Amino acid sequence: MPTSTPASRDLPAAPTVADLIRFGAATFERAGLAFGHGTDNAVDEAAALVFHALGLDHAEAAAVYGQRPEAAAVARVLGLFEERVARRVPAAYLMGRMWFAGLEFEVDARVIVPRSPFAELIAARFEPWVEPQAVRRILDIGTGSGCMAIGCAIAFPAARVDAVDVSPDALEVARRNVVRHAVDARVRLFEGDCYEPLDEVRYDLIVSNPPYVSDAEMAALPEEYRHEPERALRAGPDGLEVVRRILAGAASHLTPDGVLVVEVGDSESRLVDAFPRLPFVWLEFDHGGGGVFLLRRGDLEH
Repeated sequence: MPTSTPASRDLPAAPTVADLIRFGAATFERAGLAFGHGTDNAVDEAAALVFHALGLDHAEAAAVYGQRPEAAAVARVLGLFEERVARRVPAAYLMGRMWFAGLEFEVDARVIVPRSPFAELIAARFEPWVEPQAVRRILDIGTGSGCMAIGCAIAFPAARVDAVDVSPDALEVARRNVVRHAVDARVRLFEGDCYEPLDEVRYDLIVSNPPYVSDAEMAALPEEYRHEPERALRAGPDGLEVVRRILAGAASHLTPDGVLVVEVGDSESRLVDAFPRLPFVWLEFDHGGGGVFLLRRGDLEH
């Protein structure tokens, strides 16, 4: 068992799964870790790492809390705790996976960790904003791990999905996830900026979780976020560089009844100030999150 783990003496000699989670949460709290990569608190973060290290199923949580793992398994858990604290690495990268829209995705430092409220929209098939049966083509701009493109492909089984990213490294991760979820017949990956690599195809639905962090916000981010690719976060002085390009080309890439949905996070007020004439619809979420707008093609033609 690692001896350098902070306050490991506080852990029972033969800890249960619940003991390990409590110990991890206390360790993370003392270390002042930042959360926001799939969890928002120390307990959930510790639980994710414990269940991963022990190969446990979250669906059976109540039945396994009392289990006492073998010493080697406990050592694996404590090793992950140590790395989480020492390097401030997001838990998703330590696990090599993250869940989004009810699906598991491979992730590593080539892509940002999936954590968007878009998961709720995908689960609802974007109703009432679209007629799901009418959606035949979808575009995901800045696909990263491919989580949104793949989630949309599964939510809309009759649709074809194009996914674009400027990073060839990110597209390698996305490609693995496309194959993993067996949607390679309907999901196409393109390298390029926004609409650059696309032909004249129009889409019924364009979605994007693009870079939207301003330069000032980047400087203030906790260390955990610095493990993610900077180009997937930073978007210039006001955080709107990429969003401007998305808005500029959206009308010419949407069908007559097409819808554009984009996450801009804390850049919401700056976007409204920059485009005062656009009738942004700001979506609300039952499970937290915000900063996601919706526009119809007609809204973009004025």
